[in-house]
Amino acid sequence: MIFRQLVEPESSTYTYLFGWRETGEALLLDPVMETVERDLQVIQDLGLRLAYTLDTHIHADHISSACRLRVLTGCKVAYPAQDDLPCADIAVAEDRPLNLGGLRFHPLFTPGHTDTHHSYLLDQGGQERVFTGDALLIDGCGRTDFQNGDTAALYRSVREKIFTLPSDTLVYPAHDYQQRRVSTVAQERERNPRLHDGVSFPEFEQVMNNLDLPYPKKIDVAVPANLKCGDCPEDAVELLHKIGGKSPQG
Repeated sequence: MIFRQLVEPESSTYTYLFGWRETGEALLLDPVMETVERDLQVIQDLGLRLAYTLDTHIHADHISSACRLRVLTGCKVAYPAQDDLPCADIAVAEDRPLNLGGLRFHPLFTPGHTDTHHSYLLDQGGQERVFTGDALLIDGCGRTDFQNGDTAALYRSVREKIFTLPSDTLVYPAHDYQQRRVSTVAQERERNPRLHDGVSFPEFEQVMNNLDLPYPKKIDVAVPANLKCGDCPEDAVELLHKIGGKSPQG
């Protein structure tokens, strides 16, 4: 397996790149519009071609590049089936994993941050990795005050779907605002200040009700666009010519 963790600094979003050398295929998890050219260049440098994009949820803080990447590369766009997006080519669910060569991405329904949020579990070479989107962050979690968020559902999702994984499972979130890159299930169970094993639901609910966070500045643009898989921009063809007249993957 080829694996890269890429960051978009404005929204502190992690995009994850997976590759399977035997087939030459690549997958991008939670790709961001602003980093299309960078992501395609990395894929080209690795000698891969983009086969799939996959998102954990309908993002409110950035526009997904899924649709633009499909225009540029012919890749398939995958989203959780519960989002029911007409723009998606593939619908994933707990009983419908997504395969990339010898890799299998097992969706875990983890609502709470949004009502259709999914995490993805990957077991490769005996090492489990869970990509938790905004459900579980390093020493934190996603907010629950918009997009049909639900504090009780998020508490259950983390407790029942993520914290029940083996303790050495690596935890890769969709964001980190302090440049941390990876945690483990054991670490989050022991020290996550919002969700460690000693935190009761009433305590968690009180914390979430008093976060006093500002309204996301891009939500009114990002959510409508992401309901269209990133809302393919009119300049997608122009971008294609700008980067060489064909996909940077050759």
